[in-house]
Amino acid sequence: MTSRFLASILVATLGLSLSACGKKPETSNGELVIKIGSVSPLTGPQSHLGKDNENGARLAVDELNAKGVMIGGKKARIELLSEDDAADPKTATIVAQRLIDEKVAGVIGHLNSGTSIPASKLYSDAGIAQISPSATAVKYTAQGFKTAFRVMTNDAQQGRVVGTYAAKLGKKIAIIDDRSAYGQGLADEVEKAAKAAGAEIVAREYTSDKATDFTAILTAIKGKDADVIFFGGMDPQAAPMVQQMKRLGITAQFLGGDGAQTAEFLHLAGADGEGVIASNPGLPLASMPGGQAFEQKFTAKYGKIQNYSPYAYDAVMVMVGAIQRANSLDPKLSLAELEKTDYSGVTGKIRFDPKGDLAGGNVTLYQVKNGQWVPLETVKSDGQ
Repeated sequence: MTSRFLASILVATLGLSLSACGKKPETSNGELVIKIGSVSPLTGPQSHLGKDNENGARLAVDELNAKGVMIGGKKARIELLSEDDAADPKTATIVAQRLIDEKVAGVIGHLNSGTSIPASKLYSDAGIAQISPSATAVKYTAQGFKTAFRVMTNDAQQGRVVGTYAAKLGKKIAIIDDRSAYGQGLADEVEKAAKAAGAEIVAREYTSDKATDFTAILTAIKGKDADVIFFGGMDPQAAPMVQQMKRLGITAQFLGGDGAQTAEFLHLAGADGEGVIASNPGLPLASMPGGQAFEQKFTAKYGKIQNYSPYAYDAVMVMVGAIQRANSLDPKLSLAELEKTDYSGVTGKIRFDPKGDLAGGNVTLYQVKNGQWVPLETVKSDGQ
């Protein structure tokens, strides 16, 4: 009686231990659970972009669950565990650890380079795959982590295109960045390419990703008689910067990166956004292989696309595809399959180079005309 009682306690204790450690993958109805993390800023000035990423990922999860996923001969259900990093590097590491503790099979995110980079170290140490839909800083995949991937072109690729284009617009270029990993990294690449194309950098100024008043910076630049002002940063800063340029009578062409090429920028800048030019990694939505179908599904469910949601959708499909090919929830096995990815997605062909960067890719330049982003040209960009 006593030995049987002790045995029952041992079994119960072992069961609790396995459950607490995430070793019991089945739900009460016998389905396997595939936990996928999604991290983006869901609060703060970039929340519109964060929600866009989350909704793109959620749309993919819903479609996969409706279709049915099998792992190891068992039906599986995908759960999206969404976390808010508020575009803050310190918060990013906290939520990354939370997802690691939840035993996620992989992570879609983070949105920003400045959050993706510190979080990537934790995911690497835990052996968990991370696919960012939108982090473009070169450093993200240059750290040597075998767990870090992205599904859009990086800042070296984008910067070459934008810097060369800036030099065509004018020979005197002023550059401003927000000191974030993304903004500064892209600005550095634009400066390098613009100089190589024969342009002169007449000013290099800095702000922050929290600032809204750029009068002092712009006044200093006005005296430099710049033909082009490039800003490396996000739309909450790009829009007021453009408005303040107008008020100061600055006629230089404003040029931004993908952080400015959003639906929200059009809303924030209003009429002052007319004529602004900005780049974005990838093809225009209408030219993406699955762009039109994605737009119909996404807008019917979530409303206007801001920017990166098609990439978040593809990132989920790539992640789950690797898990299915591995036929296992073991992250080591799915990581090995992730490296072999050859997937035709909404955004185009997705293959990874040895660093985890998208092999090849495109960069498109847009201009605001009649209150809408209109594609100017798409440039095929080779990998580094």
